[in-house]
Amino acid sequence: MAQSSWREYRPGQRFPGVIGRTAEESTPAWPQPVRAVPGAPNVLFIVFDDVGFGQFGCYGSPIETPHLDALAAGGLLYRNMHTTALCSPSRSCIITGRNHHANGMAAITELATGYPGYDGQIPFENGFLSEMLLQHGYNTYMVGKWHLMPSEQESAAGPYDRWPLGRGFERFYGFLGGDTSQWYPELVYDNHQVEPPASPEEGYHLTEDLVDRAVSFIADAKQVAPDKPFFMNLCPGAAHAPHHVPKEWADRYRGRFDDGWEAYRERTFARQKQLGVVPADAQLSPHDPDVPPWESLTADARRVAARMMEVYAGFLSHTDHHLGRLMDFLKETGEFDNTLIMVVSDNGASAEGGATGTTNELQFFNNAPETLEESLARIDEIGGPTTFNHYPWGWTSAGNTPFRRWKRETYRGGVSDPFLVHWPSGIKARGEVRGQFAHIIDMVPTVLDVLGIEAPATIRGVTQSPLHGVSFAHTFDDDGAASRHLTQYYEMFGHRAIDHDGWRAVCPWPGPSFTEAGRPFGTPITMADLDDLDAHHWELYRIDEDVAETRNLAQENRAKLIEMISLWYMEAGKYNVMPIDGSAFERMMQERPQITRTRTSYTLRPHTQVVPAAVAPRVLNRPHSVTADVEIPPAGAEGVLLSQGTNAGGWSFYIKDGHLHYAHNYVQRTLHHVASGESVPAGRHTLRFEFEPTGAPDIAHGKGAPGRAQLYIDGRLVGHTEMPVTTPIAFNPGGMACGANPGSAVTPDYRAPFRFTGTLHSVTVDLSGDLIVDAESEIRMYMARQ
Repeated sequence: MAQSSWREYRPGQRFPGVIGRTAEESTPAWPQPVRAVPGAPNVLFIVFDDVGFGQFGCYGSPIETPHLDALAAGGLLYRNMHTTALCSPSRSCIITGRNHHANGMAAITELATGYPGYDGQIPFENGFLSEMLLQHGYNTYMVGKWHLMPSEQESAAGPYDRWPLGRGFERFYGFLGGDTSQWYPELVYDNHQVEPPASPEEGYHLTEDLVDRAVSFIADAKQVAPDKPFFMNLCPGAAHAPHHVPKEWADRYRGRFDDGWEAYRERTFARQKQLGVVPADAQLSPHDPDVPPWESLTADARRVAARMMEVYAGFLSHTDHHLGRLMDFLKETGEFDNTLIMVVSDNGASAEGGATGTTNELQFFNNAPETLEESLARIDEIGGPTTFNHYPWGWTSAGNTPFRRWKRETYRGGVSDPFLVHWPSGIKARGEVRGQFAHIIDMVPTVLDVLGIEAPATIRGVTQSPLHGVSFAHTFDDDGAASRHLTQYYEMFGHRAIDHDGWRAVCPWPGPSFTEAGRPFGTPITMADLDDLDAHHWELYRIDEDVAETRNLAQENRAKLIEMISLWYMEAGKYNVMPIDGSAFERMMQERPQITRTRTSYTLRPHTQVVPAAVAPRVLNRPHSVTADVEIPPAGAEGVLLSQGTNAGGWSFYIKDGHLHYAHNYVQRTLHHVASGESVPAGRHTLRFEFEPTGAPDIAHGKGAPGRAQLYIDGRLVGHTEMPVTTPIAFNPGGMACGANPGSAVTPDYRAPFRFTGTLHSVTVDLSGDLIVDAESEIRMYMARQ
């Protein structure tokens, strides 16, 4: 390399050049650009979603994941990696190296509460790896799922300082919330919303799109600065619900799961022993009391459940295939060998499909599960654009083989996850299994260790907190190296555990299973409950001898149990774990501070970004009105005035065939519809929809408030209907759009996005309860119902 003809100096140092009266008698020098150490490796995190310990092929699963298996064969497979049991908390640990409560991430951001460990706002003193590596000459890319900031901050109003570009990522392409449709995703590019580049009919799928974007981000920079390393946090939606995949991928597994979840567990466990993923003398955890025996299901129930698992398996294999395209690109460009790749899941397999599974997860969230007959009628649609599907929790238990329980709980099924490391230029070992204890807070310290970088004292002027994790880089080429991470606490919705030097104590809440507890997930914890739990319900395991928590030693080793409970409380005090909160629904419904004052009137305008559900007007179970100020040209107009939700559930206020319409899609089960009895005339008009509840909601049984739906043109009643039930809790996805219905259509009455073709000045949503009173029209309406 030719010697530079100029001098450089570090910013902040004394200028080393010469400054004379003219340039002729002066000598220039330049501030030194930030450059990485020559030969520094790229860093690639691949974070799967809701993938259990027994669901990658290299972990004994019958699901085919050849590209992940190749990473394991060319690198290291860890059998003792741990997470927090939930997505946002785990992702905060992965990217900061700090514990989840210290990150304010006790749960998902949608369930934030007003305590330091629970508020959903990762402190700026807990810097992200992206922010750290920027200081050392790295390009930084975030692709896929974010879910690391309060939901109230996801709108175009910001603030943007907790968006990916505010936390050290130079580029972002993905989705901000916890899940999204793989066919119709809610996409953000850098700091603004975008529409998917194609439709499902044109072959679009989010996973392929994300990998395409990952490749382009890397290629964009490498063609200009080929020696500049990158850090990429690649977080596909797989395999979180909805389990969406092209049908041909699901069909590859046709008939492969017909023998049920017990058979899956037995086969996977045997294969895990052969692979060394579990010790040869390990015992498989017993059948879960909440999971019905496969043979107890009817033939139709088995058929539906098997198809749901075929779709899940196809989804995972499809994701592996596209990750293989990224690996091929890295090989083609000569970057593969010097890329430190870490692959992990954020928690164990998910039980959010319930005991029977669902073709529409929104039904689960709204306490309105579908019947078997409804599922069976849609069996050929499962995984396609018309569904928002999730498998039954029998497959969840199987996916976490050999461990017990699942996501949201701190038994090992919730917190022990697959973890692969691949770096040919930096690791000599190939295809070996590592058994040292580790936790995802150790990933950042390990990366800094191998790069020879100290954790920064400040980031953007903010003094940094110490990292909580420790490096496991010493295990890369030493199978016998001792674990350096000796103590790790867990807490999730009141479910608690602690690992310490080969011992494990667990205090399940509401109990070891819902069946045994007689209480559901999300039950609040009282002080009396906590006293009883600490006195009688902690369990103790010698985990280095009993990996699947099958032999409870609490009674025979009370002294060790008391020591472990005390240690849990010590760790809880360090990391903002208190107060212990077992609730879920109460947290979700809790009002949180907004960036604007509370109001009852919201004005939306066309050609603006979709308003996220967290900051959209909450119209469910209350009187409300939607008023559109429109101009209709002489030739007429049609399209959506205001919509919220998707084909999985939502509502739409629109004009079609000259008439005013309102449709409410109740969790894809019932479509309530009303149309005006007369056409909307040309000219400027006020078009209005009103909802007036006529009864109380029955939220526990999945029924929102019944009510009277009325349509008005310039204050005249032109249509009405009675809606016997509405959506009780939420729409997911639940964004509100003015002038269009992006994504999938709320109602089959039109094809999305069905943009309004007239002039739409504004739409106002009013929650004050002030409804139009038109006595004459109401008398006609009541008489018509007699």
